[in-house]
Amino acid sequence: MIRRSDIQEIVKGYSDLTVGALGSHSALEIMDGAKDENLRTLVLCQRGREIPYKRFSRISDQIIILNKFKEMLSAKIQSKLRLSNTIIVPHRALTAYLGYKAIENSFRVPIFGNRALLKAEERSYRKNQYYLLEKARIKHPKIFKNPKDIDRPAIVKVQEKTRKLERAFFIVSSYSDYKEKTEIKIKHGLISKEDLKIASIEELVVGTYFNFNYFYTPISQEVDFLGIERRLQTNLHDFNALPARQQLEIDITLQNIEVGHTPASIRESLLEKVISAGDKFVNAVKKEYLPGIIGPFSLQSVITRDLEIVVYDVSLRVPGNPILATTSPYTKYKYGTTFGVGRRIAMELKRAQQEGRLSEIVT
Repeated sequence: MIRRSDIQEIVKGYSDLTVGALGSHSALEIMDGAKDENLRTLVLCQRGREIPYKRFSRISDQIIILNKFKEMLSAKIQSKLRLSNTIIVPHRALTAYLGYKAIENSFRVPIFGNRALLKAEERSYRKNQYYLLEKARIKHPKIFKNPKDIDRPAIVKVQEKTRKLERAFFIVSSYSDYKEKTEIKIKHGLISKEDLKIASIEELVVGTYFNFNYFYTPISQEVDFLGIERRLQTNLHDFNALPARQQLEIDITLQNIEVGHTPASIRESLLEKVISAGDKFVNAVKKEYLPGIIGPFSLQSVITRDLEIVVYDVSLRVPGNPILATTSPYTKYKYGTTFGVGRRIAMELKRAQQEGRLSEIVT
């Protein structure tokens, strides 16, 4: 386990500041926000996947090409990052390609965020997102620990077998439906028996889906509500737009692969509930994972017909929603300008650097 005090000593020796990201998921958003605040940027790309970062050349001050993302863990690359005064901003691809254990035990580069908290996203972990939601007294869908107990529409949340960054979620309505669909997916190589054993089965809550995005660090005055977006998914999204008769006639396997985002807003009378949920979640995490939330997080939610918020997923790092940078009215209400997660991170890093408090927001 890497001691936080060691990371704090590293960052105290930084003469300047570079915002770094693994070249996938939300690296463009992270670096764009950094450039808006006049901070240097660095991106680590896997060979063959560097084109977007070269094409959008304004936002990448330095591109490091790796044969595999795992090379970020090498002593050579870690040394280069520290010499560049780099603070890494974590996102989903970082945890997927490097792994939680490596990030916690082997990656001796300052991370903007609580590296011990990242694994709480995984539902197989004991003090996971359900645990944190319950501590925060925020409602989440009913969990079926035994598939034989499925008595209503439910969603099975399991990783894809070969693409660990993607989730092969699917809907079932009974135990027999569960058995039939899991056997087909295992046969086709989409999921594995091992991953299915640690999958979660949640009640499918019907309502309107919103991803509520927040930001907080130990030097923040309060929890920021940054805005809302919704996910575009293939092939589920456009399949749902077809008439029911055509849906019944088409024999395809539905997948919840996120391919994009679309903006949303919420009626003003519900904002109090949304803001309160963010506050409660931050307070709960402080008690369970010191030093608590550092940076952005997202409560992916459903608003039911009773206007109740039910949180079905939590992102404990950059949630991957560049659409906020140009569409969120909520940052404008507070700061007088519209911006996204990347810039909010850069604002906090810049403030911490100016006040000599970088050690308080890294682990």
